Amino acid sequence: MDNIKVGVIGATGYAGLELVRLLLGHPDVKVEAVSSVSFEGKEISEVYPQLTGLFDKVLTDDIQVVDRCQVIFGSLPHGLSEPIARRCVDGGKLFIDMGADFRLKKESDYVQWYGGSYQDTALHQMAVYSIPELHRSLVPGAKLIANPGCYVTSVCLGLAPLYQEKIVLPDSLIIDAKSGATGAGRGLALNTHYTECNEAFAPYKVAAHRHTPEMEQVLSELNGAPVTLTFVPHLLAVNRGIVSTMYLSLADGWDEDKIRELYGQFYEKERFVKLLPKGAIANLKNVKYSNYCHISLHSDPRTGRLIVVSTIDNMVKGAAGQAIQNMNLALGLREETGLCMTPPAF
Repeated sequence: MDNIKVGVIGATGYAGLELVRLLLGHPDVKVEAVSSVSFEGKEISEVYPQLTGLFDKVLTDDIQVVDRCQVIFGSLPHGLSEPIARRCVDGGKLFIDMGADFRLKKESDYVQWYGGSYQDTALHQMAVYSIPELHRSLVPGAKLIANPGCYVTSVCLGLAPLYQEKIVLPDSLIIDAKSGATGAGRGLALNTHYTECNEAFAPYKVAAHRHTPEMEQVLSELNGAPVTLTFVPHLLAVNRGIVSTMYLSLADGWDEDKIRELYGQFYEKERFVKLLPKGAIANLKNVKYSNYCHISLHSDPRTGRLIVVSTIDNMVKGAAGQAIQNMNLALGLREETGLCMTPPAF
């Protein structure tokens, strides 16, 4: 069988580049075309010299990527994906959007948090939102997939067993998350300049981050009732990785051993989610450059709270790796194909 022709629109952003890196190692696909508005006409290896001699494709425009490829990944800022998705769907191609345009089911949430509106409602009705471990059954045969946000992936994988069991007390969830600087993208911003970021640590977008409604959407669906949470992200002076520390109160009768049993059963067949042994603490260094999520569970007997720590690589499981996982599912390939990287120790 010929390799599947795939393309990346927005290939010179951090998430787009990570897609290219991972797709080049996928045995069933060929990276046929890549695009960039900022560097159109240049070889991608001029922008990222580590690709020299490995992948020297000339960066083109989104129209050529759609025309030449069977699977198209969109790695674009919000507000730009709808017309591209329409061309892909009308052409019988698979479009996987790594931006935010198809993540929120309620247009009112998109208006509130992103300041835009839906121009093609039919596309939003057909879009499949997928964290594969939670939405796997919805993906096969899909033609438009909304790839989740990075913080959302870490948080929802960390909490899914509890909310599916419906044992979290209402309004008790507080999420304290930290992300490496790649989460802000490649564009210049004052807070990610070296002298601003190095030897500094602070929250940002306190109780106002755009991933908040997406988290509430996923957890509410699992819970069968609305979930409201407090989410405060922080910028870490590292390149990649997310650590989400989550504090919550549970219904009576759930001690740590019973909770560990619940998580063990929920994730026992999942390749990429690992429940750490009792006493271990999830650490972002142990998942870097991989598609894994590590979860550790901790109880606070003094307050009766459960503390869940969930960590992922924001560029892989939080973006490009998860997008490839979704592609594999949609096309009927082995879900783990191209993603079985062992995390480095240092």
